[in-house]
Amino acid sequence: METAISLPDTLFEKLEQTAHYMGIPQSKLFTLALEEYIGKYNGDIITQKLNEVYEKINQDEFTKEQDVGLESLRKLTKDDAW
Repeated sequence: METAISLPDTLFEKLEQTAHYMGIPQSKLFTLALEEYIGKYNGDIITQKLNEVYEKINQDEFTKEQDVGLESLRKLTKDDAW
């Protein structure tokens, strides 16, 4: 699909330079950038929804045994990238 957009001159110049440096058409650079932005945005939405769910959990309902298990899980996953 083709579309037309307006860009500030300085951003357009950066677009031209970057596309030239990468050896790809400007439209391909737009596609790559938009895919990355949307992917990050969707990830942020998922994180926000998970945070909302966890905020509703009554922390007082956890027993000591559950807390120990949760602490073990935190230690095991502390270096994981989310």
